[in-house]
Amino acid sequence: MAIVLPDPCLCLVTDRHVGDESTLVERVAQAVAGGVDLVQLREKDLHGAQLLDLAQRLRQAIGDRALLVINERVDVAAALPADGAQLGEDAVPVPMARRILGPGMLIGRSVHSVAGAKQAVPEGADFLVVGTMFPSRSHPGEEPAGPQLLAQVVRSCSLPAIGIGGITSDSCSQVMEAGAMGVAVITGILAAPDPGEAACRLKETMVAAQRKQTPR
Repeated sequence: MAIVLPDPCLCLVTDRHVGDESTLVERVAQAVAGGVDLVQLREKDLHGAQLLDLAQRLRQAIGDRALLVINERVDVAAALPADGAQLGEDAVPVPMARRILGPGMLIGRSVHSVAGAKQAVPEGADFLVVGTMFPSRSHPGEEPAGPQLLAQVVRSCSLPAIGIGGITSDSCSQVMEAGAMGVAVITGILAAPDPGEAACRLKETMVAAQRKQTPR
């Protein structure tokens, strides 16, 4: 059976350099308890064995309370096994990742334009991560495209879209109102004194914004 993203979907993207690295797994588990639906393990500087070890510890900590996808490393996603992989625009093609992961796993594609989003559809991606919404620590100096890009993507293709980039509980409503199925957050959760409370606040705001968009 194919894995399906929750709707709405709160995604936590990991960065062990935010806060105390030794508490990353614990903070992710707290965030999942607070409402995170999808964890994207994104640690580009780790070697395969190190990444697999961290993925195993995350899986043990969150169990089946949230989905776990691996950024770029399709081999690690298959070895765990994870629930899928998140591919950047310069990563291996979606069809190749699909051959490795099989038909049931999730494959997300990160896009930064309408053209990139349209290309992901025939390739067979399951969902899009669209950025950058707002100025963010992880992309310093990059001019954010804003929620208007996400609105254009949603109008242009049928894949569910998750917004990413500098999103906070104060700004996530703008992203949801642009048509997003969810938001992806790094610092807004991992740098919070209470990751679980931060995730809960984001999730509540997302749900409220989504309800406003649902026809009565």
